[in-house]
Amino acid sequence: TVMALHTTARVHLNERDPALQRDMVAHLTRLVPADGAYEHNLQTVDGRDNAHAHLLGLALNASETLPVVDGAPLLGTWQSIFFVELD
Repeated sequence: TVMALHTTARVHLNERDPALQRDMVAHLTRLVPADGAYEHNLQTVDGRDNAHAHLLGLALNASETLPVVDGAPLLGTWQSIFFVELD
């Protein structure tokens, strides 16, 4: 099991293609814009507006469970493991 131990980080499997990665960022930005009016941003613990990062986390997994074969994760031909920092 691969797990992100932070509330605004996620683990994701997908194709590692630069154009697709840009599309992923654009999609997440449209889904939950950083400049939205979020109540969480009114009283931050560290002065950073990061409600959007917490909300984006609702759409992704905090962990992925992968089979391990001969000491290496078994991935499909086009699969890569992504650590996604949303903040």
